Amino acid sequence: MAGRWSFPRSRMKMLLLENIHPAAVERLEEAGYSVETQKGALDEDDLIAAIKGVHVLGIRSKTTVSRRVLEEADRLMAVAAFCIGTNQIDLEAASDHGVAVFNAPYSNTRSVVELAIGLMIVLMRDVADKSAAMHVGQWNKSATGSKELRGKTLGIVGYGAIGSQLSVLAENLGMRVLFYDLSERLALGNARRMHSLDALLAESDVVTLHVDGRRENADIFGAAQFSRMKEGALFLNLSRGHVVDVGALSQALGSGRIAGAAVDVFPEEPRTNADPFESPLQGLKNMILTPHIGGSTEEAQEAIAEFAAERLLGYLNRGDTTFSVNLPNVQLAEVSGAHRILHIHRNQPGVLAELNRALAAAGLNILGQHLKTDERTGYVITDVDRDYDPEALRALKTVPGTLKFRTLH
Repeated sequence: MAGRWSFPRSRMKMLLLENIHPAAVERLEEAGYSVETQKGALDEDDLIAAIKGVHVLGIRSKTTVSRRVLEEADRLMAVAAFCIGTNQIDLEAASDHGVAVFNAPYSNTRSVVELAIGLMIVLMRDVADKSAAMHVGQWNKSATGSKELRGKTLGIVGYGAIGSQLSVLAENLGMRVLFYDLSERLALGNARRMHSLDALLAESDVVTLHVDGRRENADIFGAAQFSRMKEGALFLNLSRGHVVDVGALSQALGSGRIAGAAVDVFPEEPRTNADPFESPLQGLKNMILTPHIGGSTEEAQEAIAEFAAERLLGYLNRGDTTFSVNLPNVQLAEVSGAHRILHIHRNQPGVLAELNRALAAAGLNILGQHLKTDERTGYVITDVDRDYDPEALRALKTVPGTLKFRTLH
């Protein structure tokens, strides 16, 4: 439904879930906004109840923002994912309702990369099992099965921000690096791109996944892929839980096909720390399980909080959609000596002409205008003289295809 959203900052309600770092709260409140926080995630019904009257929603990975949630949100302007992934948000539905979605695609990459390096070393040396044995009084000092990373081949599946940074650090440790990605990627250092996943699996001593959470990636790694890995290789998944068939991984470990694995993400994860965790991977030899902590360092969480908060402020204060994952990206300066009208609409012919007719009928003098579209949505930014009747803007609601419009003063 088309609607107008223009409110004083102090009356804008922000709801941040999942224990988002206090740096975000501090930055948003410093800018004059009202912020409410909750520690845990919310299920769909609870989120629908909580989102009434909320202008900005902040989440991490465990809260799902579905089409139904977006249809019930009566004031929502923006959603910020304080994490890398956005697969927990229905981006098409957000676009259909004129809701901007932002994430923090780079802020925790170093934390994930460092954990991957550490896990590889621990798996290569069988540290986890040796440590567990020591805790029950068993002394097992042996070099059998313990290897160095140096000279081994690392196969990286997904060569984006995390995969490419891991590539550089692994090579500095003396590893040979191969990678496979569906997109065209620049190879860093001496890394070599492989033209098929099977070719990468056949040569790699360690295989690590760093793909995104799109639906097409569900179960991309299963029994067939484990059977093509080198005998005794290691496997890591620090990307998304649904991309790996954990039953097949359990069988590959149990049979000895792979010598060890580390998994940080799971198809089903507890919503809070108080909820129980169960997985077929529990209790397996040389199997390291971590509770989705790849990006959970103090440094990363603070960086994410600051980045996502700044993206929200850029959008709320000047209409800047840089780094939005669902609306056309437009970088904007602060409004100076004018009022700014932000108009989000379905990408269909004639909208700009109708919008300008409505602005002319309202007697507005246009000082500057910018239009950016993608295949689904259009975004028009119009700066006008300060002298106009706000009631005249009601006509903007009748422009065909309008999703939302907002005025900045």
